[in-house]
Amino acid sequence: MKSLKLSAQYYQQFDADFTRQVPGEGYGGWKRAELDLSAEHTAVAVMHAWDTGTREQFPGWHRAVEYIPRSVEISRTVFPGLLGAVRASALPLFHVVGGGDYYHQCPGYQRAKALAGPSPGPLPQVDGDPALERLRAFRSQHVFVGSHNRADVDRGFKALDFMPKARPLDHEGVAEDGHQLFALCKERGINHLIYAGFAINWCLLLSPGGMADMSRRGVMCSALRQAVTAVENKETARQELCKELGLWRVALAFGFVFDVDALVGALRQ
Repeated sequence: MKSLKLSAQYYQQFDADFTRQVPGEGYGGWKRAELDLSAEHTAVAVMHAWDTGTREQFPGWHRAVEYIPRSVEISRTVFPGLLGAVRASALPLFHVVGGGDYYHQCPGYQRAKALAGPSPGPLPQVDGDPALERLRAFRSQHVFVGSHNRADVDRGFKALDFMPKARPLDHEGVAEDGHQLFALCKERGINHLIYAGFAINWCLLLSPGGMADMSRRGVMCSALRQAVTAVENKETARQELCKELGLWRVALAFGFVFDVDALVGALRQ
């Protein structure tokens, strides 16, 4: 299978209509098209599919990260069919990790590390001062995660692991940053990554190995609508509006949005 015909969602960010009270309401908005993807150059990437424990184990973590139950439900209902279909196809399945050392013994991580060589060191940092430290402390207490939740979050990250439904097989590449993920892409000739995981408007966009990181390396980055959720706020959580904005951002800046059922169906043909 060299070509993968797939229904894609894209966003038409033109033309503003200046005869309207709100010109942006003239944009074309969400549309669909049947597109041909190269099966030889496309891979699925599951990012930050973390087992974050139960609310009883880490109540403070769950209080600060309200999307955890949605991610667990996606892992239970979406991942088995999705990952099973990818694994039964010619498409590579990569895993993008971070937040601890839970993946260090994975053969796929050891291979990615050997392929990529040493990762670049951290960026140079500006000098701090007491005022900056006070601002950071204020944000930690009053913005995220809250001083009363910090101990649970720290304990949770020490116990971090893969979600059971998203644990890598030994032959699947595991990357902790863009340097390693790029090496896996180069090895397999991949130039288009289709992301699943958590969260579409946070880690998948901005964490090491996320879309901003990989797009700078020339990789097209798309997302699977039903296989992601988002960091929501008080005003958006009921309707999951941040997920919608995250998917719009993907469609506008990085690639396309695909439905899981459409990808699974195409892979099974």
